[in-house]
Amino acid sequence: MRLFFLFIFLTVSLATYSQRCQTSEYVKDIMTAHVVAKTSATSDSSSSRDTLPNEIIVVPVVVHILYNTNAQNISDAQVLSQLKVLNNDYRRFNADTVNTPAAFKSVAADAHITFCIAHIDPNGYATTGIIHKHTSQTSFLADDEMKFSSSGGDDAWDAHRYLNIWVCNLFGRTLGYAVMPGGPAERDGVVIQYTAFGTTGTAAAPYNKGRTTTHEVGHWLGLRHIWGDAVCGDDSIPDTPPQEGSTTGCPSFPQMSSCSINSYGNMFMNYMDFTDDACMNMFTKGQAAKMRSLFALGNARNSILNSSVCDGSLAKPGPDPDTTVTSPIKISIYPNPFNDHFIIHSNEAKNMIGVKIRIYDVTGKLFVQQTITSSDAQINTATLPAGIYILKLEGQIVPKVFKLVKTATE
Repeated sequence: MRLFFLFIFLTVSLATYSQRCQTSEYVKDIMTAHVVAKTSATSDSSSSRDTLPNEIIVVPVVVHILYNTNAQNISDAQVLSQLKVLNNDYRRFNADTVNTPAAFKSVAADAHITFCIAHIDPNGYATTGIIHKHTSQTSFLADDEMKFSSSGGDDAWDAHRYLNIWVCNLFGRTLGYAVMPGGPAERDGVVIQYTAFGTTGTAAAPYNKGRTTTHEVGHWLGLRHIWGDAVCGDDSIPDTPPQEGSTTGCPSFPQMSSCSINSYGNMFMNYMDFTDDACMNMFTKGQAAKMRSLFALGNARNSILNSSVCDGSLAKPGPDPDTTVTSPIKISIYPNPFNDHFIIHSNEAKNMIGVKIRIYDVTGKLFVQQTITSSDAQINTATLPAGIYILKLEGQIVPKVFKLVKTATE
């Protein structure tokens, strides 16, 4: 099977001048061999919620570094440099916004999406969110073998709570590829060539500004290539102008093509084109709306809204062999979303008395701290601003964490 993929990959690579992104080929040639099932839209609907207006969506990230040589074992600092690029690019905080042509500035957008490194693993314990794993594979094809321990890779973490990024040595010209929304959870995420990840260490020009990952995460959030993967194709985004095909290098503005609709020509500085990293600097408002729509109630990335794995203070302690749990403690929070109050209910009143509660916002700022005195504790939240909060219970029970939403008062 691997030899078959090698033949296909060599054929594509040798026939293509630049294969910066393999996502469209991956979707066509690899994913068709698998039954595609929704990964996030159907997960735990009882605790799902919709996005809030102008909410800054937080996406937890786990990075799987697969290395065969010391050079491929990139540093944690290089990983964090990539996280910084993602946060700048998706919030339009990147310094090179000044390079966006005046003709396109009116549609350039802050997507209100941020990324954080995970500090809680799938079992609830503390983690750095960065996995370094030696592999016997000298390189990987765009066939997902890096996503499975059984084939020299590393298994995905729960795709309902984490964006999985695999960094490895990809064969040939490919710098990255992504699973589009709706793919199987065990394959969900993006794969990046180790020389095109971040801005330090092994990152090599002209792909040393972290924009390969920005591009592939765009695919993970439902965006297509700006030319629609066809001659003068349609990417289904109204404010990205049609262009004949992909753009390489770093051309001068304007760059025209056979399907340009005005004198502005191609939006080659868009993150979903193939230009050099230093030439990319924008998403459009239409692209931002498309990506944000994936987090809406019932859509493929909605479960990410309920993930709180970036707050290491919420990690549970290691298993204590001297602790015996005689009966499970069931705790429910209602209503959620709430307005001026919510209630904490437990089936074990004696275990709740004396438990301390703390309510934090998503930045870690402490807003409420008090001690529970009954099994049905009503928590007054009238003074809390509308937004997303983390509720932490600790004391006589194993620490429990809940994600809460306060709605705006009408």
